[in-house]
Amino acid sequence: MGQPALLIRRISSISPALHAAARALLADPLTNKGTAFTEAERDRLGLHGLLPPHVGTLDSQIARRRRALERQPDDFHRYAFLRELQDSNEVLFHALVQSDLPRMLPLVYTPTVGEGCERFSEIWRRPRGLFLSWPNRNRIADILADPALDRVKVIVVSDGERILGLGDQGAGGMGIPIGKLALYTACAGFHPAEVLPILLDVGTDNAARRDDPLYVGWRNPRIRGDDYDAFVEAFVTAVAERFPKALLQWEDFAGHNAYRLLDRYRDRLLSFNDDIQGTATTAVGTLLAAIRRTGETLADQRIVLFGAGAAGTGIADLLVRVMIADGQDEAAARGRIWAVDRDGLIVQGMNALTTQQAAFARDAGDVASWGNAGPHISLATTVASVRPTVLIGASGQHDAFDEQVIRSMAAATPQPIIFPLSNPVSRAEASPADLIAWTEGRALIGTGSPFGVAGVTQVNNVYVFPGIGLGALAVGATRITDGMFMAAARELGTLDESGAGPLLPPIDDLRPVAIRIAEVVAREAIADGVVPELPTEPIPDLVRQDLWDATYA
Repeated sequence: MGQPALLIRRISSISPALHAAARALLADPLTNKGTAFTEAERDRLGLHGLLPPHVGTLDSQIARRRRALERQPDDFHRYAFLRELQDSNEVLFHALVQSDLPRMLPLVYTPTVGEGCERFSEIWRRPRGLFLSWPNRNRIADILADPALDRVKVIVVSDGERILGLGDQGAGGMGIPIGKLALYTACAGFHPAEVLPILLDVGTDNAARRDDPLYVGWRNPRIRGDDYDAFVEAFVTAVAERFPKALLQWEDFAGHNAYRLLDRYRDRLLSFNDDIQGTATTAVGTLLAAIRRTGETLADQRIVLFGAGAAGTGIADLLVRVMIADGQDEAAARGRIWAVDRDGLIVQGMNALTTQQAAFARDAGDVASWGNAGPHISLATTVASVRPTVLIGASGQHDAFDEQVIRSMAAATPQPIIFPLSNPVSRAEASPADLIAWTEGRALIGTGSPFGVAGVTQVNNVYVFPGIGLGALAVGATRITDGMFMAAARELGTLDESGAGPLLPPIDDLRPVAIRIAEVVAREAIADGVVPELPTEPIPDLVRQDLWDATYA
């Protein structure tokens, strides 16, 4: 036998600290590059062995993830796949989204996000954003003090009570802030470290959620009244102190809180409610685009609005403001709008009207000539009597725009404008295919959810809210004024120059759309006197100076 084999134990040249740092680097979605780490980076960062030997590119990673995405069995699983990708590699996630916005937008937001919220607990894997729960109400400032949040510029917050048309989803409502902020990045160029989704978990009145053994939220009925108000006050106070220059977007709060919180806090910090003001801006802008097609003016329209909750009354209020700015007096402007809610046409003297609904209540004399309409005047009767040129749905009532209603409208106007805006698809007031058939193809149609029907416009808030936030922050605005929303709506109404097909630019153009909206919003903020220090740089330069693209550093 020869000499015994010489056993050599090589002492690692990599310290335990470097090993730990390498694993932390791969675990953080903001720093993880996966196979795109170069050989030199793997040497320097101690990544050899933790990654397969192949060195890839961002483009090859996008191709790999796209193939895996399309092999998922349905859109919900594609949504879950993208959420998991976002939690493992932010750059790759955003690069994939930005590579094909028309394909990705319905997967990261409406309509798929609705099911994502309903099944949020089922697919929750890793922390994203902040859950500020009632039991931790005295720790809010400490939670926000995390140094990882130092770069935050935009916060989207929800309490999960009115998620799309699906109602109370409790902690599952976090899917909405996560989705909206993905669009702030894709469309307005905010770095992922600059956005923060927050869920105010004050319980849920959805018994199915509370009884679900997988539910990740606080398993109690909703806190309401003074306790709820104190909780929100503590949250706003902490945000104003920690992020004094950030934008706060209120999202999917129930109607009884949405207006109240907006009115209470819109002057205390830079904030707006997307369901009220963002929806209104998008709907009015799209309506202005439609009216350009018909060759008429807004003052010429007879508008029936079905659904007079926060979104519906927000649309009506902005319509009135635009008409007043165009020269109509307020009474005449309000007289162009007939609001219908669950109890029928809103008429003075009805019980339990909100302040916003009461502003659009018709005098009894307005309907006296309608015959035996009864105490609850239906949508069908209203349409037959008003002969509207515009019909807008914000009701969450599936198929509310039935054949009788649409044919009645189409018989009275040559080019009806019909917007069934409720989300998701299961809550839409009508399908575009039916509207096209019942109007013999004459209708100008806008929907809240994508239906994939040629010529139909998706009236999605993504056309305005990223630009509103970008413009306000670019000039250091201290509040968002009604004039800024009106300016955004008017600009949106001018963006499509085709004269045919959809009323808004294609989804591919959402980044340039956001920039256009941001510029007019920034100028209006200066004109409205809410910019303490007037900028010395040109507005276009300010808007574009910090736009982030999804590429590896």
